[in-house]
Amino acid sequence: MLIVLAGTIGAGKSSLAKALGEHLQTDVFYEAVDNNPVLDLYYQDPKKYAFLLQIYFLNKRFESIKMAYREDNNVLDRSIFEDELFLTLNYKNGNVTKTELDIYKELLANMLEELEGMPKKRPDLLVYIDVSFDTMLSRISQRGRSFEQIDGQPALREYYHQVHGEYPDWFNQYDVSPKLRIDGDRIDFVNNPEDLNDVLSQIDNELKKLDLL
Repeated sequence: MLIVLAGTIGAGKSSLAKALGEHLQTDVFYEAVDNNPVLDLYYQDPKKYAFLLQIYFLNKRFESIKMAYREDNNVLDRSIFEDELFLTLNYKNGNVTKTELDIYKELLANMLEELEGMPKKRPDLLVYIDVSFDTMLSRISQRGRSFEQIDGQPALREYYHQVHGEYPDWFNQYDVSPKLRIDGDRIDFVNNPEDLNDVLSQIDNELKKLDLL
């Protein structure tokens, strides 16, 4: 099976991906953040680096999902299906041009068409972690990446608020695979082992419904 996680920045995707990989005894493909040469530059100057950052992420996610599609069981902590959301938001904010957005969409469409030729045509399940804006900010602060912190950066806080606001519509429109929503406020799986077991049980139950367990 192939499970992809989705959710806003700081939703807890990497934490759940790690736990899910251990639970299912399968490989996990993580978002290219820690060794990303562009991410810090983007936070310093979004207008200059937005397009380059999203091309970098798109390339890495395409590489990851191709590798995952070739194996029997894998977990992705973020997938190629969310990428357009971020570039579109940067377009709305004036950080990329209409030409750059169109080129990106064409490239993404070509990549998704290429995936149609893979042994697996789509993920088996998307797990969406839905958190409030306050929880999002708390998790970003908790993980401590300096370039992500909003102290003294009202523009960054506003960007986070925009990203958070885009996700409900994105999830409602997502139709590539079966999907499951996790209430990341009510269930604190990042800090509470009992809540983590609850989430893993929810995912197990969904996989059983899909005849994957």
